[in-house]
Order: sequence, then structure tokens, then C-alpha cells
Amino acid sequence: MTAPAMPGSLLTGRDLHKAYGPTPALDGADFSLSPGEVVAVMGPSGSGKSTLLHCLAGIVTPDFGSITYDGRELATMSDAERSALRRSKFGFVFQFGQLVPELTCVENTALPLRLNGTSRKEAERVALSWMERLEVADLKGKRPGEVSGGQGQRVAVARALVTGPRVLFADEPTGALDSHNGERVMELLTEAARSTDAGVVLVTHDARVAAYSDREVVVRDGRSRVMERTV
Repeated sequence: MTAPAMPGSLLTGRDLHKAYGPTPALDGADFSLSPGEVVAVMGPSGSGKSTLLHCLAGIVTPDFGSITYDGRELATMSDAERSALRRSKFGFVFQFGQLVPELTCVENTALPLRLNGTSRKEAERVALSWMERLEVADLKGKRPGEVSGGQGQRVAVARALVTGPRVLFADEPTGALDSHNGERVMELLTEAARSTDAGVVLVTHDARVAAYSDREVVVRDGRSRVMERTV
């Protein structure tokens, strides 16, 4: 069963194919995401789930198939337009946070706004408000090397949300954390995203992390299917 097109879908992928040399990473995968929805993309290592995320985010161009964001095909956008989309409408959280070590935590959080031309004072004001929501405002003057993994990942979530994105892409966001810190990061991430009506594409292999989603899409051998949940 493939991911059905939902009324009011914010982000949709249809019949996506992507190969690296002779190896197919995606072989007809489908996906849809509605505003405020958290969708977990699951599957074994090498199944194509991260490739699906990269295609949906406009980082990788599929060989075949269509991706539509807010009613517009990504393929019709210029490179500059896709870059602007990733800076303002899409947010990203990665497994290891990827914070800039030379910047303080508040400077890291404010970085997407600064790249969009926001003044330092205003960017850091907005950044600090998100850090407060993610319970890391007290770390504003510290650098990434001075905070724990769980704290750093909360800073990374705040950075991803600081521009008010409509879609948040989270690729194994708790993969480097222990279970306690992972659960807290997921609680804060999903609460913050839903409060702004942002959709979340959550790539994970962990069923405990997937439990925070509204539904699950399993990718196997480059194909996708919706997992039906039993109550």
C-alpha cells in the first residue's frame, strides 16, 4: 500500500526513483505530508529512507517522479528558489546536530535568520525565545563543545524551527542520544512543531521514536507503504 494523496497535502512525492550507479535507492516510492502532521519514515539500513528525505527536501533530484510543495513542483524551481525554500520554509535536524563549534548556542540558533538577512539583535531575540521553548536558554553563551549531547540536540531543534518552517526534516534526530534524552528531544520537537502547524518528516529506525508520529511509512527496497496502526 503506497502513501495516498491527502486533501490539503503540504508535501507530496509520487513514483520517486533514484539510483546511484547501478544501485536503485528509490524504486517508485510515494509520500504525502499534511500541515501539523508528523510522519515517521522507517526501514532497515540501506532501504532508501534517507534518500527519500533528501529528495523531498530538494537536496537530491530524483531520476523520475514528481515532488510537490504547497502546490508547486520542485522540478520547476530554479536552484536559487530551492535554496531559498530550504532556508526559510524547510528546517533540518540531523543525527549529530551539526552545530558550528566556533559559535555560541544562541548564535547557532540564530544562524538561519542571519543568513536570511535578519539583524543580529532581532535574530538572537527570536533564537532565544525558541531556546526557552526547548529548555536550553541558559546555554545561550556556551559553545557546542561545552554542552551535553541532549542539550546540543535541543539547540539544533531550536535552530531548525527559528525561521518558522512549514516542514521540518528530522533525520535520526535521537540516534546519538540515550533513551532518556532521546524521549525528551522528541517530546519537545513534536510539541514545538505542532504548535506552529509545521509538518514533520521523521526518519528513524527506532520504534520508540516513531511512536511520536501520527502515522508511519515503511521504506523497503526503495518502495514505500503505509503502516496501519491498531488501536
